[in-house]
Amino acid sequence: MPNHAKVDVVVIGAGPAGTVAASYLKKQGYDVTILEKEKFPRFQIGESLLPCCMEHLDESGLLEAVIPKNFQKKTGAAFMRGENRCEFFFSEQFTKGWTWTWQVKRADFDLTLAEATRAKGVAVNFECEVLNVTCSKDKQIVGYKDIDGNKFTIEAKFIIDSSGYGRVLPRLFDLSKPSAFSPRGAIFAHLEDKNRTEKASNNIFVHSFDDNKSWIWAIPFSDGSTSVGVVGNREKIEEMAENGGEKYKNFIREFEDLKGRFKSSKLKWEPKHILGYSVGVKQMYGEGFVLSGNSTEFLDPIFSSGVTFATASGLLSAKMTHKHLQGETVDWKKEYEDVVQGGINVFRSYVSGWYTGDFQTIVFAQQINEEIKNQICSVLAGYVWDQSNPFVKKHDTILSTLAKVIKMKESPKADL
Repeated sequence: MPNHAKVDVVVIGAGPAGTVAASYLKKQGYDVTILEKEKFPRFQIGESLLPCCMEHLDESGLLEAVIPKNFQKKTGAAFMRGENRCEFFFSEQFTKGWTWTWQVKRADFDLTLAEATRAKGVAVNFECEVLNVTCSKDKQIVGYKDIDGNKFTIEAKFIIDSSGYGRVLPRLFDLSKPSAFSPRGAIFAHLEDKNRTEKASNNIFVHSFDDNKSWIWAIPFSDGSTSVGVVGNREKIEEMAENGGEKYKNFIREFEDLKGRFKSSKLKWEPKHILGYSVGVKQMYGEGFVLSGNSTEFLDPIFSSGVTFATASGLLSAKMTHKHLQGETVDWKKEYEDVVQGGINVFRSYVSGWYTGDFQTIVFAQQINEEIKNQICSVLAGYVWDQSNPFVKKHDTILSTLAKVIKMKESPKADL
């Protein structure tokens, strides 16, 4: 590896956003290098994908590499609270698109994408930490070091930051801003899952409790294990994480709504936890660079939107970079940031609706209109840019309005 190299594009991060962006640009004939701080395979949360991301994998040329891995097929999502249950099947959604996706161990999934991207001719460099970045109109300089501490510089025409939680450019350029959501955390592990049915394998299961302030996820994998996590306020998660996650272990084994599913399950590894994961960004682009994936904004894991936003923004960032490098004028605000932010804002409304309880009021209603259910299903499938869907177009008001109507109809006074 030369101490100073020149390429067309440097991509920071080898996760889904970075590999989708790099693979797409390689298809257009560019010389692309990825710098990734970690060694793959590595653990990552965000294990339940959405159907919309299949389109991004396909367009970037990565889908064919994932299919042979036989990850767990996911056909829908099930929400539960006490005796209430509501299942969404992607085959019944409003938007015409993919009707299934996968549930994946991210260590395997991300490594598959990285290896497929490298096979296309992209230089994928692991254990390389970006130290400094200097941007200008025509030339971007990235300084980094490898695992042995050797320092290098690489010159590029453009940079795509897909560094995820590392948030390299937001950190170096002071672009981060606090999230509007209350500080929350998650504690999770992989468990053996001998008690699940075949039907239970095809869905992510989400159990709401603690007056909608907390919830549990259960994400089944093809090897018979399941990811089980608890999300709640910071204090609850810190308490569950104490003493090696003892309270977490007891909770998931005894939680009534799980009906003993994990009562005697062995953990594959000790519980991990993260706190304060929600974060925003002041802007998604600047002279010589653009942000994609979790380098832009991460909301909450409740609707599994993380990987879909990563692949969507990774693909769009690559398309805009291609246009820019072809000498065309790019309106980064209108053509990129507003588009990405538009999808984020839709999911923001649904995340807010989850924690206020409006979402549960709708899906656990005594009767839910099938057309409404199918329109909501499209949002849950990741098609948050489909403006023909009223639950996308009117996302900022429609959940609270519909929840109020349902509460009025189901009120005992309504029968008088």
